[in-house]
Amino acid sequence: MENVNDKITRTMENLRLNKMKPYFAESREQLHEIIRKLVNSDRLITSGGSMTLKESGVIDLLNKEFSSAYLDRSAGKDREEVEEIMRKAFVSDTFLTSSNAITENGELYNVDGNGNRVSAMIYGPKQVIVVVGINKIVKDLDEARERVEKIAAPKNTVRLEKNTPCAKTGECEHCHSNDRICCSYVTLVQQRVPDRIKVIIVNESLGY
Repeated sequence: MENVNDKITRTMENLRLNKMKPYFAESREQLHEIIRKLVNSDRLITSGGSMTLKESGVIDLLNKEFSSAYLDRSAGKDREEVEEIMRKAFVSDTFLTSSNAITENGELYNVDGNGNRVSAMIYGPKQVIVVVGINKIVKDLDEARERVEKIAAPKNTVRLEKNTPCAKTGECEHCHSNDRICCSYVTLVQQRVPDRIKVIIVNESLGY
């Protein structure tokens, strides 16, 4: 069986080839230190919905140490205020998120419902920080799609209390439900602006 370190090394090398800057964090403490340095001078920090950011303590870090700059959409009083916070991501210094999967070829694969997360990753924020656990590294795009259909999407529909077939069966049924959260499929490969996207791989299993 291949050593997981070889898989991480190959993924990071291909991220560099795709003009995305990779980092490796052995622990959550190292992850937090990397983020502190990257957002230290920011005036506006935003984030997408992410269990990885919550589980790793990144959201708590931002609210505690960068409260004057960080806009937490969960603090929105109603849907209109939440939408306004999400739109501000496009003019932010930093947008933080995770990825549904990251291939060994250095590709970020994401499936989104509202589209705010993937659109901000593509364009707008001056820098994008993507935090992923090693559980999200897959061989190729076929495995990335399988990961979303069998792990990420079903678990997220349950978490969000959506009435979709996958919430019941635990696997994508390619439905047309009004509650469907798989609406936009985006693969990020080589970037036009080198190092705008930073990918921090954390040496543990995080998120869906």
